[in-house]
Amino acid sequence: MAKIFLTSLALAATLAIAGCASPEPLEQEERPAGTLYDEALSLAAEGEPGKAAPKFEEVERQHPYSDLAVRSQIMAAWSFYQDNDYPRAVASLDRFIELNPADSMVEYAYYLRALCYYEQIVDVERDAEMTLLAMNAFDEMLLRFPQGAYSRDARLKGDLARSHLAGKEMAVGRFYSERGHYAAALRRFEKVVRDYQTSNQTPEALYRMVEAYLALGLTDEADRAGSVAVYNYPDSFWTKELLALAEDPERSLPRGIFQRAIESVSDLFDR
Repeated sequence: MAKIFLTSLALAATLAIAGCASPEPLEQEERPAGTLYDEALSLAAEGEPGKAAPKFEEVERQHPYSDLAVRSQIMAAWSFYQDNDYPRAVASLDRFIELNPADSMVEYAYYLRALCYYEQIVDVERDAEMTLLAMNAFDEMLLRFPQGAYSRDARLKGDLARSHLAGKEMAVGRFYSERGHYAAALRRFEKVVRDYQTSNQTPEALYRMVEAYLALGLTDEADRAGSVAVYNYPDSFWTKELLALAEDPERSLPRGIFQRAIESVSDLFDR
């Protein structure tokens, strides 16, 4: 009886030790690159980009030197993008750009990365971070590929992001100006002219700068801002308002404040 008990005890101890030991990891079956790639493509075509992405990544993991490895990198990033998994898409695209700077798909990688930021823009008035990231990403792409296949759309979207950012600064500047905080308003308007000069907000920013300078009694600064507006944006609604502001006799403005601006634009038409 004691012998049976000792045998049972030894067996139990052996099973306990076996239970505590880490199981041997199962070896993942290596499959042909083409098979994995085709399966990933099928999942993407069926509207399952979230399932397709790891399949594309598996192609590179199992066959890092195959012809399909590089293509799988960009397809994995595209699948993450289609699945709205923007952080993983951006990470994959950054890696692709770093590893394949001369690849024929690198322009698309830059473009897709910018789109990842652009499509996350929700409300620029509350959070301008994504708008700024999108603008900078499009600018970076256009710097490398100014005449590329995606340059036209990148330029349009980049300009729109820039206008959104400028519009946010203008809204804050107008808020300050309406409450008499002209110095704070000027900082916002100057930022638009300095950082977003190609946006459609610049003519109004110059007009508002003139208003603020005049309110502070800084006529020379107002004259300079007005001259810039007249010279660069002679046909803008805001420039016409600016000249009307200078000529309005009901306003307490020094006579001739914009005389040099008016003369400069006259010279342009006299040539």
